[in-house]
Amino acid sequence: MILGYARVSTRDQNLDGQRDALAAAGVERIFADTITGTARSRPELDRMLKELRDGDVVVVAKYDRLARSLKDLLEIVDQIQAQGAGFRSLGEDIDTTSPAGRLVFHVFASIAQFERERIVERTKEGLEAARKRGRIGGRPPALTPAQKAEVRRMRDVEHRTIPEIAALFKVSTKTIRRVI
Repeated sequence: MILGYARVSTRDQNLDGQRDALAAAGVERIFADTITGTARSRPELDRMLKELRDGDVVVVAKYDRLARSLKDLLEIVDQIQAQGAGFRSLGEDIDTTSPAGRLVFHVFASIAQFERERIVERTKEGLEAARKRGRIGGRPPALTPAQKAEVRRMRDVEHRTIPEIAALFKVSTKTIRRVI
């Protein structure tokens, strides 16, 4: 059986375009969610995955309708294949029902993984170069060294409470606790 999955993020969006593309691809049954892609549980996707049988094919209009990230896509496609089913994405022309299609899918996934790792490397290199030039990233300290000394004095000499000191300096009690 050819099963389709469609998803839109909000009720204001329309599933018609995806439904039309899936119908044109010969999909016999469509599962559709109106839920953000970042939601871990998508009821119709979960139901479709439970109903998959050996030889079925899952079709989506575009792979981003099925998964919120490449990692998520790989996990879902692995789950589909573990049940003996195939996967097709119409927009990206991916079809894991053939050996060549599986190869293309995994090459695509490998290239995306490589690019993600290169981005991480370049980010680390950039941060290291900035540190060598004396720039430190991150949020600036909430209190100056003089203010930190005053916080300690207020606590030790004046015996003020942490919430009171935090209110005076307009910072959180957690910030004051770190100083003390």
